[in-house]
Amino acid sequence: MADQGAAMCEQLIKAVNVMMDAETSQIYRLEALKFCEEFKETSAFCVPCGLQLADKAQPAVVRHFGLQILEHVIKFRWNNMQQQEKVQLKECAMQLLSKGTHSILEEESHIKDALSRITVEMIKREWPQHWPDMLKEMEALTSQGEAQTELVMLILLRLAEDVITFQTLPTQRRRDIQHTLTQNMESIFSFMMAILHVNVEDYRKLVKKIQQAHCRVAVATLNTLAGYIDWVSLVYITSGNCHLLEMLCLLLSEPDLQLEAAECLLIAISRKGKLEDRKPFMLLFDDVAIHYILSGAQSADGLVVERRYIFLKRLCQVLCALGGQLCSLVGSDVEVEVPANLSKYMEAILAFTTHSSQTSWCGFTSLCEKGLLMSTGFPSRDDNPSCGYSRVDFDSDEDFNLFFNSFRAQQGEVVRIACRIVPLEAFQIAAEWLQYQIASPIDTGDTTSKSAEGLCSLLSPSVVQWDAMTVFMECMIAQIFKNLEEEVKGSMELLQAVLNYETKDPLILSCVLTNVSALFPFVTRRQHFLPQILYKLFKAITFEVGQDNKAPRTRAVKNVRRHACSSIIKICRDYPQFILPCFDMFYNHVKKLFSSDASLTHMEKCSLMEALVLISNQFKDFAKQKAFLDELMASVVAEWTSEEIRHVLSDPAVFLSFVGADQVVTEHSKDTDATGLNRGRLSFCLYAMLGVVKRARWPADLEEAKAGGFVAGYTPAGAPIYRNPCTAHFLVLLPNLLLLIRTHNSLYMPENMARLSETFAKAHEVMDAEKNVVLGLSQHLLDIYDSPVYRTNLERMQGFFTTLYDNCFHVLGSAGQSLQQEFYTISGLAEEINRSAFFSLDHVPDHRLRPMIHILFCHLLQLVLSCPQEYYDSLLCPLLGPLFAYMQQRLNVKWQVINQRTSVNGEDEEEEVVCQDSQVTQEMLEEQLVRLLTREVLDLLCKCRPLDRSITSEPSKEDMMMDSVQTAAPAQPTEELTELGKCLMKHENIYMTLLTLSFTSLSWKDTTNCHRTASMVCWTLLRQVVGGNLLPEAVTWFYTSVLRALQVHGQHEVCNSTLSQLAMLIYENLRPRYMELRAVMTQIPNISVEALDQYDHRLMDPNAQKVGDKKRKDQFKKLIAGTVGKALCQQFRKEVHIRNLPSLFKKPKPDKDVLNTEALGLAALFSPENNAL
Repeated sequence: MADQGAAMCEQLIKAVNVMMDAETSQIYRLEALKFCEEFKETSAFCVPCGLQLADKAQPAVVRHFGLQILEHVIKFRWNNMQQQEKVQLKECAMQLLSKGTHSILEEESHIKDALSRITVEMIKREWPQHWPDMLKEMEALTSQGEAQTELVMLILLRLAEDVITFQTLPTQRRRDIQHTLTQNMESIFSFMMAILHVNVEDYRKLVKKIQQAHCRVAVATLNTLAGYIDWVSLVYITSGNCHLLEMLCLLLSEPDLQLEAAECLLIAISRKGKLEDRKPFMLLFDDVAIHYILSGAQSADGLVVERRYIFLKRLCQVLCALGGQLCSLVGSDVEVEVPANLSKYMEAILAFTTHSSQTSWCGFTSLCEKGLLMSTGFPSRDDNPSCGYSRVDFDSDEDFNLFFNSFRAQQGEVVRIACRIVPLEAFQIAAEWLQYQIASPIDTGDTTSKSAEGLCSLLSPSVVQWDAMTVFMECMIAQIFKNLEEEVKGSMELLQAVLNYETKDPLILSCVLTNVSALFPFVTRRQHFLPQILYKLFKAITFEVGQDNKAPRTRAVKNVRRHACSSIIKICRDYPQFILPCFDMFYNHVKKLFSSDASLTHMEKCSLMEALVLISNQFKDFAKQKAFLDELMASVVAEWTSEEIRHVLSDPAVFLSFVGADQVVTEHSKDTDATGLNRGRLSFCLYAMLGVVKRARWPADLEEAKAGGFVAGYTPAGAPIYRNPCTAHFLVLLPNLLLLIRTHNSLYMPENMARLSETFAKAHEVMDAEKNVVLGLSQHLLDIYDSPVYRTNLERMQGFFTTLYDNCFHVLGSAGQSLQQEFYTISGLAEEINRSAFFSLDHVPDHRLRPMIHILFCHLLQLVLSCPQEYYDSLLCPLLGPLFAYMQQRLNVKWQVINQRTSVNGEDEEEEVVCQDSQVTQEMLEEQLVRLLTREVLDLLCKCRPLDRSITSEPSKEDMMMDSVQTAAPAQPTEELTELGKCLMKHENIYMTLLTLSFTSLSWKDTTNCHRTASMVCWTLLRQVVGGNLLPEAVTWFYTSVLRALQVHGQHEVCNSTLSQLAMLIYENLRPRYMELRAVMTQIPNISVEALDQYDHRLMDPNAQKVGDKKRKDQFKKLIAGTVGKALCQQFRKEVHIRNLPSLFKKPKPDKDVLNTEALGLAALFSPENNAL
């Protein structure tokens, strides 16, 4: 046998060397791996071979494999081993710990890790019941040297992680070990503290080589302490007048130990718990502790070294956690005074603010510097000290930019809080900063714009500074007006300086416009400034970089013009009464712009029209406002209702020809002027429609509305019926709008797709920018601002089709909100929308269908939420019924295709030809679009469902504390349906569609949808008919749909919890009347029929003893556990079985059924035949 074992060892060593040799071919490597795995699974020589291979004379890779064999034996064969074999293996493992390693500095870390794993696996199976002296044996090992001491620390750490952190044991074993650890915690802590103290002292005294050995032990001890500090009683952390915390503070000055010490300190100070127990933490506000924190930070600052930098960040977090404890304790019931040296603590925080890294700032929310708002420190650059730190923290500029945006938002909130406290000082800082920027020459730096010489890019120093100052200004101004009544000295001079400032750089001009908008509230006290502001904004609307108006504008230029339009709209929206006296001047200037060759885009023209409509709302005179709108919309109405446009909008072939989509255009020849103008005509009409319908309103005050002629009558309930001055225009424009929607839907039909020219064959595909958004890909920041908006004819055509389609639905959606009664009473509106918006949906791609549903139905308060209750039957039911039915069918087919694709890819992976990147991307895009479309549909479904409450699977505190509370009925959500929900329920076909859609969607591979639908929709819909006569097949289908969803999503804790709760509600409410549900349950793999019988007995028998909600939920979860699917990474994993040992706790008394036992109490006392007494 010995010879056979030796021969096997030789073969294993060869196999390991083959696997680890870089020159080995894939075939040989796989054969060697297969041999090793089969040996571990089947061989009787595992223990002797494992021990022989683990001998320290062997190379490290061979030793590691030997230890892996031993670990495999313990994990998978321990339950079948004889007691003598277990004892022998345990003794051998202890020998390996004692004598089987090299010195602490020479031994490989993965060998130490493997040795600690073996010991911990045995502890998990045998301690404390069968191995009571384990802790004493570990303590004895530490006396044999540094290597053994480090191994003991690794064992204690891994044990805590497995039992407490990751909880990888069965419940009873975990409770046994945790209980024993807690019982022995005082001695464990004392033991670790003594080890740390001794090794730190020796580390400080001895020579270099020996010093490093003690350092290694100290590091291992600190790491182990970190694994315990998180969960042990606070008493052990604060005992001995916070001796542990004092020692950790002292170690902050030791370069080799400071990071681990800071980690421990952070975990300790971040602990929650009773305030009384946390009171000792205030000792850390002592001068000495603060001094050590500061001196540790100063010693680590300087060169960008990752370890030192991480240490600095941990110290930042320590200071923040300390501040958190201070805020919790001061002013609480435990009577803690404000520390006498709080100023020292604030100085420490201020010292950290001078550091170049921005991530080190994330913890602080107490004060702010100007520099922190500046977007500097990109990892790809070297123009700022923080760039070096950014390279440690971020992989790319995009990652940095994502972080910086959230970081700046955080700092903005800090600025707002500071400005609330000292508003005048904040204004003074902002004013000085703005004046400085105005006086400073523009510095383009070394990253100038690609599109024009001498202009800044986003990373130019001047843009960075202007941008930061603008953020500060916006944060400050809001607080000024909230907290100060009187006028601020110097505010008008500051505004005048901004208005006088001229620049041709679009990025800086954009910042200037933001400052004008921010300072505008000051103008409300000085009316004469208004014309200057309007002139500044109007000038920016026509902004161009050069003289050549024909050149394609960059995003930065377009943003300036759009920014100016938005600023005007914002002013007119927020201060319409203030702008009203200037209405005529405003209107005349707009007319002049429209008639001149200012090359305004259609969106810019419509933005100005929108602003005019906002001011006209202040006329508060229906006739006057309608006359103005008649004049404003005259050209649009004439154009849109012309015979030519009607002919174009009614025929897809004519429409495609009109917009030029059937023409071949080369990039050199550019698009033909005529078709470009035609597209512009259609776009302008829709933008104008949208602007007027969205903004025209009646007065908010009922008396003003009546006086102005806006009230047309009253409802039977007495509510006023308003009339909108733009209704007449909308009704005239509506027929052709619906015609355009119908024609646009028909463009996706095969015969019309064939009409697209070669140039525009992809005109209906997803635009690149939209594709990036759907796939979550980011574009480089500089490219966004420097590139022209649309670079090719195809992109221009794609943009036209996209905005045209979206705007059609924006107009319809806004009309419901703006016109209200006048919109919903349009004759035959539901039929017209059905004939247009829902025409030829089979051909409409997902990326176009999604915005239609989102804009028309789900967007804010549009259409569905604006619809008065009396029009539900006439308008919403005829629209929503067919839409839900269609979407249920469409999405089901789409998800089946996705499921088939994933299963086929899994089965035929070896046979498949390698896919092109583009094909993979396209499949990902399609799948993500289906996912987003599904979310839109279910979002709409949620808007039609009950209000407020939803299924929640979290047990209440009472449940947690009192498992034995008796409840008579299953817990159910108590929400009521909305009026719309009740209306939809009346229509059986709509109701069944909603039920089918919601329960089918549970199994679609989208966890977000599954959780939302299961928690908010399914039971709410089903409970409406629980008392009715459902077909047994339907009940079975509903229940199996939930179980099928558990198979798909059960590995996700959130979905598992929600679906289990839903399954229990269905079972408990329907099982008494439907035996079929029991038949479904018996088909669940590994279900305990006995446990099912008990559950059913409690459910069906009114006299049976009831159990608490939490216990009932746990029992039901165990019953359906066999349906829960596993994650892919878990599906082929070999199960580890750890047997329970005799319990350390007394068994609870068995529950007795009072009704079924013999007589008790007084009756028993006086009964002569009862001998049991």
